[in-house]
Amino acid sequence: MWKLAGILIFILISCNDSPRQDVVNTTEEKLGLIKTDESFSDMSVAKGYKAAFMEYIDSNGVLLRPGSVPLIGATAIDFLLQTNDSNFSLQWKPQNAYVSKSADMGYTYGIYALHPHNADTILYGTYVSIWKKEENGKWKFVLDSGNEGISPGK
Repeated sequence: MWKLAGILIFILISCNDSPRQDVVNTTEEKLGLIKTDESFSDMSVAKGYKAAFMEYIDSNGVLLRPGSVPLIGATAIDFLLQTNDSNFSLQWKPQNAYVSKSADMGYTYGIYALHPHNADTILYGTYVSIWKKEENGKWKFVLDSGNEGISPGK
């Protein structure tokens, strides 16, 4: 009888054709996305705005910039390539992030600081980046936008 019960249990388990759902630790993924955004900012300071954005933009990425229509894909990349970033540096700090349950999409937001090299002032603003995880596990941003004009500490 135990042999028959074992066979029945084996058959029932074998018939379960539902795909296995991998458990995603969204807390770990969120921390990973924040680290990616911090590395993005670090690269902007070390190598320049252009190099950092070229490294982290998705091939279909969208840039939303003041006074401009959305810059999409090749147009966004062309805009970045034409950017002269020798007279300023840009850095930012993510304040928070959200990652989807499937951990393939997420967003970060925070405060940025634009440092013009020919002025003693620092311009602050807010930003949001929407990210997509590539098959190789790297995050690339698919949309980036910022709003200027906040005072430090606000």
